[in-house]
Amino acid sequence: MALDRLDLDVAPGEFLTLLGGSGSGKSTLLRVVAGFEAADAGAVLLDGQEIGAVPPHARPLNMMFQSYALFPHLSVAGNVAYGLKRDGVPRGERDRRVAEVLALVGLEGFGRRLPYRLSGGQKQRVALARALVKRPRLLLLDEPLGALDANLRERTGFELRAVQRETGAAFIMVTHDQNEALALADRVAVLEGGRLVQSGPPRAVYERPATRFVAGFLGAANVLEGGPDGAGGFGCPALPATLRPGTPVEAGTTACALRPERIALLPAPSQGPNTARGVVEEVAFRGDDSLLLVRTPGGALLRVGHAEEDGAPPPRGSMVHLGWEAASVVPLLG
Repeated sequence: MALDRLDLDVAPGEFLTLLGGSGSGKSTLLRVVAGFEAADAGAVLLDGQEIGAVPPHARPLNMMFQSYALFPHLSVAGNVAYGLKRDGVPRGERDRRVAEVLALVGLEGFGRRLPYRLSGGQKQRVALARALVKRPRLLLLDEPLGALDANLRERTGFELRAVQRETGAAFIMVTHDQNEALALADRVAVLEGGRLVQSGPPRAVYERPATRFVAGFLGAANVLEGGPDGAGGFGCPALPATLRPGTPVEAGTTACALRPERIALLPAPSQGPNTARGVVEEVAFRGDDSLLLVRTPGGALLRVGHAEEDGAPPPRGSMVHLGWEAASVVPLLG
């Protein structure tokens, strides 16, 4: 995917995640920063210095690939020390730095092992150690947790965050996993079609999506089409109902986002704004909650979260009455 007028900065010591669907430009951006691909226009700056003409091996950054790309014939220590050896770092200094970084990633005593004797999580740590041993100011990570199973992925993700804090290096991590991005990042940058569509702290981006794409991609919010009703609200024929956000709806607003977990089941019918009714078409148990698919009289299919502590969810075919707070309605302009 080509990048289109993308302008993004990363602060020293920041953990930034690039989030987006397949073909959104995440990995392309990472490769341009690393120097593996050349940009047709624009500039890549590091600490204010243009590095676009600097070859990849000479840039003061490093990249960790999804495949880990370990040398099978080299030991753990040999893999980690490879870049230092190539740069001519003396043996004593090399050994000291390898020992330090292996301790940092929790692999003390693994230096002599060959990669085939390691688990997936251990290989991931070796690749991380190899990327960190040269003490880069910026570390690029392309889906570094993608090859791990769910439980190991979560644990390794938190370990990765701890290492980032310990080293103080800036991290840019590409991921398509929304939960991973929200849990690990200081800031999330969402890409669509090669463009940066929204950037900000994870909670802010999740709770206040700027566009339909962000609302639907990050957390799968309900995106409700309609328009301003002239009285500060938003008319949605597909419910049919009036949505009334906490602030007046601007002219040009064509949709609103409403998160499933912000919709409550009401004990009795209500005719006011920010209410609706419908029939439960599907119920899916998800562990700590259930997801209801509710069909409204106007034809909208609402995703509704139902917490386990609120009791058993209503069965399929039930008529339910729904309500939500004004602050949960997010107008979308794009």
